[in-house]
Amino acid sequence: MAWTAGKSSTVEWGTPPELFKELSAALGPFNLDPCSTHENALTRRHFTIEDDGLAQSWAGVRVFMNPPYGREIAGWMRKARREADNGALLVVCLVPCRPDTIWWRDTCCRSEVWLKHGRVKFVGGYTQGPFPVAVVIMRPGDPPYDPSSGWWRVRRILS
Repeated sequence: MAWTAGKSSTVEWGTPPELFKELSAALGPFNLDPCSTHENALTRRHFTIEDDGLAQSWAGVRVFMNPPYGREIAGWMRKARREADNGALLVVCLVPCRPDTIWWRDTCCRSEVWLKHGRVKFVGGYTQGPFPVAVVIMRPGDPPYDPSSGWWRVRRILS
C-alpha cells in the first residue's frame, strides 16, 4: 500500500489488531466482518468480495466493518445503517472522518461517533494513514437525524 499527497494506490486499509482489540473490549465481541479478505478477517464469520457482504443479511449479529475507502464506501455505509435499523444487534464502522460528505450525513449523523486523536497506522502501511478516522457505532433505535440545522452531535466522550 502506498500513498502520496492525498492519493493512495488502494481502497483497502487493514485494521490494526490493537485497535480491533480496543473496540472489542469497549463494545463487546463482534461476530461478523462483512467486508474482508480471508487473510485480514477479524472474526471467524466473514464475507469476502466473492461473498458480496452487501448482498448478505447481517441480522442477529454484532458487526465490525472496515469498508473499502474508495467511492464504494457510500454503499457500505448505507448497508450498515439499513442493517442496524433492521436486525443487526450492533454495527461498528471504522471509516475516514468525512463529515463533509453525503454518505456521512445520510448514515453517520444518527449514530454515536468516536474520534481518535492522531492518525491510525493501518496494517500494511509503512506510516500512518493520510486521513483522520472515526468509529461510527450504529444501533437499532438510533434517533432520526434532522438535517435542517446542519448540526449533529458526537454522542459519547471517552476518557
